[in-house]
Amino acid sequence: MKYPILLPNIFNHPFTYESDLNLKTGDYVTVPFGKLIITGVVWNEFEKSNTKNFKIKKILSKLDISYLKKDTIKFLNWFSEYNLIPKGMALKLVLLRSNIIKKMSYEKYKDYFADIKKHSLELSLDQKKSLQLMNKYNEKFRVHVLQGITGSGKTIVYFEALKKIINKGFQGIILLPEIGLTGQFEQKFFEFFGFMPAVWHSGISKKKKEIIWSGINEGIIKVIIGARSSLFLPFKKLGIIIVDEEHDQSYKQDEGIIYNARDMAIARASFENIPINLITSVPSVETYENIKKGKYTVSKLEKRYRDAALPNYEIINLNNTKLEKHSWLSKKIINKANYHLEKKDQVLFFLNRRGFSPHAFCNKCFNTYKCSNCSINLVYHKHKNILLCHYCGFKSSLDRNCTKSKKCDFIFSGPGVERIFDEVKKNFPSKKIEIFSSDTMNKKDSSDKLKKIINNEIEILVGTQLISKGFHFPNLNCIIVVDIDLSSQGHDLRGAEKNLQLYHQLAGRAGRTGKPATVYFQTYNISNSKMISEITNSNPNIFLDRELEIRKRNKLPPYERFISIILTGENELKLEKDALHFKNFIEDKINARVLGPVSAPIFRLKRKYRVRLLIRGLKSLKLQNSIAEIIPKYKFSNGIKLSVDVDPINFN
Repeated sequence: MKYPILLPNIFNHPFTYESDLNLKTGDYVTVPFGKLIITGVVWNEFEKSNTKNFKIKKILSKLDISYLKKDTIKFLNWFSEYNLIPKGMALKLVLLRSNIIKKMSYEKYKDYFADIKKHSLELSLDQKKSLQLMNKYNEKFRVHVLQGITGSGKTIVYFEALKKIINKGFQGIILLPEIGLTGQFEQKFFEFFGFMPAVWHSGISKKKKEIIWSGINEGIIKVIIGARSSLFLPFKKLGIIIVDEEHDQSYKQDEGIIYNARDMAIARASFENIPINLITSVPSVETYENIKKGKYTVSKLEKRYRDAALPNYEIINLNNTKLEKHSWLSKKIINKANYHLEKKDQVLFFLNRRGFSPHAFCNKCFNTYKCSNCSINLVYHKHKNILLCHYCGFKSSLDRNCTKSKKCDFIFSGPGVERIFDEVKKNFPSKKIEIFSSDTMNKKDSSDKLKKIINNEIEILVGTQLISKGFHFPNLNCIIVVDIDLSSQGHDLRGAEKNLQLYHQLAGRAGRTGKPATVYFQTYNISNSKMISEITNSNPNIFLDRELEIRKRNKLPPYERFISIILTGENELKLEKDALHFKNFIEDKINARVLGPVSAPIFRLKRKYRVRLLIRGLKSLKLQNSIAEIIPKYKFSNGIKLSVDVDPINFN
């Protein structure tokens, strides 16, 4: 009998094999493919008819593990179609290193057994109402948004909803936007449920991943807390999906297989016919529009837990206070920090820039130092004494020969968190100070640092946006935004939305246990006071309503679909010529506008030049289908590669 077998590779169709075995859709099998033996899955459709005669090979074996569910297969087919990704690559997201893991002994899974403890946690009236709405229609697909100000107890509400699902014998998944969040979140989960969840992200060991993959596939492990990739685990009996911080840009995978994990989570819930809950303090524009249309239900928590007050806001006008040379902190802000430190408050200096300085140039030859692989400046990291590219990881020494005289004499322009750290250290020499960024908090000692921060053993933090993402620091009552002007620069389509979400989340780290808290904004541009007022308003819907009006008027997402096509190649002239020919080839074959080609803002990345086209059309799968049909018909020059980003968030 013939069977369609999908393999985890770049092909967009299954291959036909034959076998005397009695197989069904979703069974895992091993098959010969060229000189290799590969694991594949019995798919739900054959490859399209081919007039050529070919020899059909035999399936070697059926693997003795639970099959891949039909609903999951339907989701993967849709995922492939929506994101313009080969079906084989979609399957690869499910398998572990293109393989499967057989069922293990129960002893291997014992760390994750779900034995829920009983507790008497009292919910507020608002929390109870939100939970009732969340639990309504919990037997089928629906999207519910839990919107609550930071510190309002959203996590406890969705933990209660998850508990109900687990008690019915189902599995659940909680998606988090950052790996760095999993440690503190894992502890919070354990305190509530009394058992440890399985944590899934790129930093988990191979051995642990094998146990978790197998346990999920067999239905033994009940809860996964994970980053984007955990969405593709082969759940046997998935009953609920929760997307925490649904607005976070980190849910967008923008390398390799490009997709938005939040949107794909909603799609998977739809195919599985299960509820999904989106958790946020400030919804993404897309989610807010779906709430307004009545497509998503919503419940709100408008008071902080135990009625803790929201922080106050104060603007420090840098035009009225002279900064010392090579200084980024005004005397006024130092006095404010001292006032809080005397009250035993924790203080955060916030600047969303890693490293010491974003620009390095020689005072003698005036050369700036750019990445040799990318068309961007190298960032100076003082603690490692290197120049570093934040895109490709290229490192360079400061020891450089000058074209004018002997060695280069470096000048560093602009601040990063390391530079602010040095200045803070100078002003507060007796205080314990730590940098909180992806450079320092994705290390093995991160959990120890978090404990010290929570226990107020670290008095001052200097942090990037990582600190805004769901951490609970009970003593943090003073936040100093070093330079709000840096955040308001640029022409990003989503810039205003990103700022709104960032500063709402950031402010939400302060005053969580009821003590008075203040967020200070340093600025030279006093017109920013209007923007600060908007982004700190306790009702973000005012801003979101206006943003939707602007988007609608200009036919921007979510009212139109954007699909970004990026062409890359090592030969600049050949790339630009091919991009223009490709545009001419496709624009009369699809029902959409094709803009470009233009050089990407980061024109050279990892030694490849980059050119962008932007397709703007109706929100329909017909657009993706027409593009998928056209692309294979165009023959690109050697060395030119194409990648597609449906619903782009960044336009670098």
